Amino acid sequence: MNNNMFKILAMVPAFLSLAACHKDDDSMMVQQSTITIENVLNSRPLVESGTFKGAGMPPVIFPGQSVSFSFYAAKKQRLTFATMYGWSNDLFFAPANPGIALYQEDGTPVTGDVSDNIRLWDNGTRVNQAPGAAVMHPGTAEATPRNIKEVNGMDDYGNNYLQASKLMKLSLSYDGNSKFTVTIMNNSGGTANETPFSPGVWAISYIAGDNLLFPEPLFTAGKPSANGLTNIAEAGDNTVLSNFLSMNTGIFTPLSPVLVVVYNGKDNPLFREGEKDRGEGLKELAQKGNADVLAAMLKTKAGVKEVYVLKEPTSTVLLPMINGMAGGKVSRQLSVMKGDRIAIATMYGFSNDWFFATSGNGLDATAKGDLSSSIGLYDNGTAVDQYPGAGITQFNLTGTPLQESKPVQAVPNPNMFTTLPSIIKVSLQ
Repeated sequence: MNNNMFKILAMVPAFLSLAACHKDDDSMMVQQSTITIENVLNSRPLVESGTFKGAGMPPVIFPGQSVSFSFYAAKKQRLTFATMYGWSNDLFFAPANPGIALYQEDGTPVTGDVSDNIRLWDNGTRVNQAPGAAVMHPGTAEATPRNIKEVNGMDDYGNNYLQASKLMKLSLSYDGNSKFTVTIMNNSGGTANETPFSPGVWAISYIAGDNLLFPEPLFTAGKPSANGLTNIAEAGDNTVLSNFLSMNTGIFTPLSPVLVVVYNGKDNPLFREGEKDRGEGLKELAQKGNADVLAAMLKTKAGVKEVYVLKEPTSTVLLPMINGMAGGKVSRQLSVMKGDRIAIATMYGFSNDWFFATSGNGLDATAKGDLSSSIGLYDNGTAVDQYPGAGITQFNLTGTPLQESKPVQAVPNPNMFTTLPSIIKVSLQ
């Protein structure tokens, strides 16, 4: 073996050692990554809407008959509905906007007879004949359609009417857990204004703060009829207005300030599905959107490297898309290394204790792209669930959560209340 060969062999251990050091250096290299969380919900302003009709054929509600339907509602939300005064040209029954109050100021549900909320309205699209079975439909169209106007005893053509509450009895019962049942009774029989009621529509608006998102979903007094109300008022056809309401009914929720944790370990530091809340602050996040308690606790945990609470600059919370405007978004640049993981959590704002979070052992901190498929919706198990966005005990709807103690579980979709669309997007770049 010549001297050159000895020199080459002597260099091999050093080369291998350098290669090993280079591999270790790669694993210890700090990388910059930006996490972005967005509320991508294409929100709707109505919590619920629906239709009602008589049980026979035709499906009208005759004198002496009644119809009932159920719905969920939170404090300050209102019930509204519309049904045709059948033996008229274009009159309809409906509450005055924004609808019927469902709770007292102290949160006690309103129950019993609420008939004094009912009004009789002129749709303004047909010339009014004397009301009764002899009315010809559709009748004569107004030369110029008039604005919707309440009928108080006498219409613009000299026809007389009893108060709406003398023709329709409206009753509310409370079924518990924010659920109501309303019964519409036709008690016009034997009066001077005997009439059937047509199939109708009903709606409940979301409320944000003290404001209903859609306070006048069926009509606006003093303005022309729109969106299919004329079809009800003239012909008792609720199809068009029902379709309009359906398009405006769905999910609305903000997301709370987002907790982001960079850690190095085998276990998600926030929670484990199937275990009860650890009492470390996740309950405060899931029930009230307060991430600060959990953030402070996480900073004391072994393996946790960085903890952030990301707040949207203008509104703090991440609002959904509203009328086509982009939803809220937060971002944060992170310094990560190979082996690091990322966990996030944010409250489904209009719930009792639901939260979005990374499933399993979080995200690979060095991954790139859209990682939304790794985010799940979980029930913290510390508060009794109610219809999302319509619960009397939901904290963000001025309620006080009803406490329970169950393991953290994934929220199924569809769930017992509704079906949820895409709400949250999480990406790493």
